[in-house]
Amino acid sequence: MATLSRWLFAALVLLPFRAGGQSFSLPFRQPQACEGTQYFDVSRLACAQCGASQRKSALGTSCACLPGFKLVSDNGGSPTCEKCPDAMSGVTQDGWDCIACPKGLTAEGKCKCLTGEILVERDTNGTLLKTALCVQCDGMEQSFAASNVLSNMCVRCEPTFISVSKSCNCSQPNILTGGLCFRSTGNFPPKGIATVRFGKLGITLISAWFLKNLQASAAACWLYSNLTSCQALGNMCVMNMNSLSFASTDACGLFQYVYTNTAGLGTVHSISFWRQNLPWLYYGDQPGLASQVLDTSEFPTSFTFKGTNKNLKLQFIAASYDVKGNFLKWQYLEDGVLQLCPDTATRLNAAYIFGTTYQQKCTVSVSKILKDYPHPVFYDVFLEYYDAEDGQQYVWAVPVLNLNLQYNEMLVNQGSNMNSWLLTRRMFLVDTLSGRENDLGNQPRVIRVASEIRISIRLVPETQRGAIYPPLITVFYSDVLVQNPSTENVVVSFSVNYEMKQSEARIQTDIALGVLGGLAVLWSLLKTAGWKRRVGSPMIDLQTVLKFLLFYAGDLGNVFFIITVGTGIYWLVFFKAQQFVSVLLPLPSQENDFVSYVGCAFALKALQFLQMLASQLTIDIFFIDWERPKGKVLKALEGENGIKSTSTPVSIWRTYFIANEWNEIQTIRKINPLFQVLAVLFFLEIVGFSNLALMDSSSSLTRSPESYKAPWSSILRFGVSAVLWLVIALIQMTYFSVFYERFVEDKIRQFVDLCCMSNISVFLLSHRCFGYYIHGRSVHGHADTNMEEMNMNLKREAENLCSQRGLLPNTDGQTFQICISSKMRQQYDRIHETLTRKHGPVRLLNSSTTTFEQSTKAYHTMNKFLGSFIDHVHKEMDYIVKDKLLLERILGMEFMEPMEKSIFYNDEGHSFSDVLYYGSESTLLIFDMLFFAVVDLATQNFILASVLTYLQQEIFRFIRNAVGQKNLASKTLVDERFLI
Repeated sequence: MATLSRWLFAALVLLPFRAGGQSFSLPFRQPQACEGTQYFDVSRLACAQCGASQRKSALGTSCACLPGFKLVSDNGGSPTCEKCPDAMSGVTQDGWDCIACPKGLTAEGKCKCLTGEILVERDTNGTLLKTALCVQCDGMEQSFAASNVLSNMCVRCEPTFISVSKSCNCSQPNILTGGLCFRSTGNFPPKGIATVRFGKLGITLISAWFLKNLQASAAACWLYSNLTSCQALGNMCVMNMNSLSFASTDACGLFQYVYTNTAGLGTVHSISFWRQNLPWLYYGDQPGLASQVLDTSEFPTSFTFKGTNKNLKLQFIAASYDVKGNFLKWQYLEDGVLQLCPDTATRLNAAYIFGTTYQQKCTVSVSKILKDYPHPVFYDVFLEYYDAEDGQQYVWAVPVLNLNLQYNEMLVNQGSNMNSWLLTRRMFLVDTLSGRENDLGNQPRVIRVASEIRISIRLVPETQRGAIYPPLITVFYSDVLVQNPSTENVVVSFSVNYEMKQSEARIQTDIALGVLGGLAVLWSLLKTAGWKRRVGSPMIDLQTVLKFLLFYAGDLGNVFFIITVGTGIYWLVFFKAQQFVSVLLPLPSQENDFVSYVGCAFALKALQFLQMLASQLTIDIFFIDWERPKGKVLKALEGENGIKSTSTPVSIWRTYFIANEWNEIQTIRKINPLFQVLAVLFFLEIVGFSNLALMDSSSSLTRSPESYKAPWSSILRFGVSAVLWLVIALIQMTYFSVFYERFVEDKIRQFVDLCCMSNISVFLLSHRCFGYYIHGRSVHGHADTNMEEMNMNLKREAENLCSQRGLLPNTDGQTFQICISSKMRQQYDRIHETLTRKHGPVRLLNSSTTTFEQSTKAYHTMNKFLGSFIDHVHKEMDYIVKDKLLLERILGMEFMEPMEKSIFYNDEGHSFSDVLYYGSESTLLIFDMLFFAVVDLATQNFILASVLTYLQQEIFRFIRNAVGQKNLASKTLVDERFLI
């Protein structure tokens, strides 16, 4: 039957929710705002009408009898009054009896005496006099006697004694408990259990406070509807962590007993969980209603980031009670009411600025807690709002999720499943009272401290006006065993978090990742097909699969980069720039996916960067010297008698000069890496753009040192640094291409011009059958000449008195992308083997010639072969010159395969820079930015990220220079000692 009744009760409770959501608001009233005939009802937090013979008391929280009326009964709110007879029109000082006043009445209806007289209402036996006496005080001796009478005057017994036994005795079979007397007959509450459980410590002790007051509070609340006793009973339940067990008669069991048996009294403010005369402690008597309470009704007002002060702050207000159940006052939660950590008022109040994620944590000594909180104070927290329609102030009840609450011995509130939660209302900060054993004057054995308080604000989905659901206060209490208060400490925290459903954003991110990831697969397949054609391999082997994976790693890294940068910019713009709130930042726990995406982008981009670095360090390169001897000289030959005529030697210094220039441009970039890092750091730390990454609503770049500094958002930190990094890089590259290369120097084009003036061409192979050709053959025939002739040649070229520089007649095209045939590559490899054979074991070398002579011969052979190839001498290895199709340019691949003839594609974009840092700027830029971001997300330090980013740039630049120089010397036979 008990289970059936609970199910019926739950069904009745759920009816308002099924009808469209229950409002948990009530009009906001201060006690002093109640009119003269009204009092502030502490159980309803509203003004109530006093009876016809009553008026508001001095405190305003109860009614008092009018002059000429005596008290008959008093429940702590509206008493019962009875008019005194005309013969005894005065009221005694305690208000419970009528008495005749021979010298008149005061304004309160009490007897008055003249100056120098004292009032006597009882004789020496304590019997009430029918007529009050005014005793004259003459001199010091009589004054002393009068004071002695006053100090030993009789005091009226507690009303329950008189109502039960008509005396000050509470003899059997009446029940004496907590200083109150109750009849043994009638529906007396079950005997309460005065134990308090401290689950974290595994301690259950008999509380002196509970032992003294629990049974009396329950009985007075149940039998007399005494408002103060009902509040005290509710406080003891809260001190016992609101834990419910229907088989127990502890504080919460007794409260539930009274709650269940007062169903006929009705509800307060139409809130089904708030019973007349009782405090509101629970949202239902069993778990399962949390989702309806938290997700059904919207808070009636909206919030903005910019506007009036009322819409910028959360006006939390609490009704506070002392442990005895007396209403203390309404108080706003500003100035650290719920915050145990000390701080300035400005920083403490920042917790309630809408949109500001607040975190506070400190260590408090137990001795300070015992000193500052000798008695617990209880809070019913509300959120205040203004209704523009009726011009009234209202408060909305804020639910509490007590993580220590046990329902039938189970911690139901510690999971993430909202349907298992049992929400409550009342909370406290420190309880140093319930843990006292034997005597209330003793030091508590155990104290309870609200070590973690978290306020969660949740945005209504798809709102455009800053609508929120009711806030939720999550509280966790720590049980502290008091042994040495001066050395024991408690870590406490207070935080305010803002949440919104991120499922839609996560779905959109997953869709973008899926679509772009699929496109990346297709793009990587195209790149792999292009690579297969360039290496001249028709088979799909393991190397092809590995190459596809490398291409896909780079392209997938770009996908993650686009998604993370887009996400960071989205939250930065839409969160910081909004006025009417429509989005809130993800919680730190919800940023894990984003951080992992950044990590994936960096790892994949690092793999692409290392692949690019390896390919640039292993290119095949040769400088074709077109210079021809100008005549013959007589030369004596070793080992032979006589003199022989030989060709004039061609100077090698031009080749050395071009090799040095190539070595110099290997690591030039379109941006200045040092300036990039310093500029980003300057705007972040000096200008103050880093302040945009704080989890608050402010979009200001400057913050006062006294103001609260919100925690960092990983998404916003990445978004701010990414925007600055990309904008500064874009400005640098724009300046470099529009101004610097045009008006100062363009090292890539200058290198091409220098090759032409030096009469040297550059033959590059980045793949087995693909590479680049820079035609540097001088139109003047010779470049090894004196200054006068060189100047004349330049003048003739400027005046168009000579042919053009292009490979083809009457053209200027000097740079080409080349696809060579397999036959051409095989011939190149045969000659190239002898170029590099000097690095092999000495026993493999031809003993008849020195290594130097063999290499020199191979160099001349390669130079002659490549020169004759360019001059179309080898008809079986000829080539054609053509333009690339538009689609070939877009896809970065060639459709035609060089079967019989090689193909030279006109290349006006100087794409040979792809084998240099210069042509890989996008990869380098993204890699540097992601490196900076990963270090910053790991350390939350922009300065350290800048330093480490610059160091890695310098380290890789050194590796690129050093290894690239060795490769250049190895492939071109230019001695490394001449490369400076």
